[in-house]
Amino acid sequence: MTPRLTLTLQFPAAKAFPSHKVILPRATVVRWIKASLFADAELTVRFVDEEEGRLLNRTYRQKDYATNVLTFAYAESEDDPVTGDLILCCPVVEREAAEQGKPLAAHYAHLIVHGTLHAQGYDHEVESEAQEMESIETDIMQSLGFSDPYVPLS
Repeated sequence: MTPRLTLTLQFPAAKAFPSHKVILPRATVVRWIKASLFADAELTVRFVDEEEGRLLNRTYRQKDYATNVLTFAYAESEDDPVTGDLILCCPVVEREAAEQGKPLAAHYAHLIVHGTLHAQGYDHEVESEAQEMESIETDIMQSLGFSDPYVPLS
């Protein structure tokens, strides 16, 4: 049975990054998230500018810079429903995609898959967990028609 998804999509950075909004229609974001879900979920995905991304990272992680994706997972136990917020910082994602020579959509897909896994309790703080999470991400990305996000493009 396919997990159900309740999704709120927010794009306050749309004026500054209109081309990003074009490549991120709701149906596409839903497809990427559903490919990453193993349980029913209620998620909010928010696309922000560098100022908001930095503020959130500084406030909640004590890191004074904007990062590509932040995941706020709200389930307190494995029995709780999957609920969370994924915050993607448009200028950081764009910069990273260019640096890595990847299409912007492919990088967004990877970060949304990555954040969705975090919302379900996956982590990469220890090597064994990182390997498991990267393997799952790679499988999901390939099922979506993208290349392995951890193999550098040549």
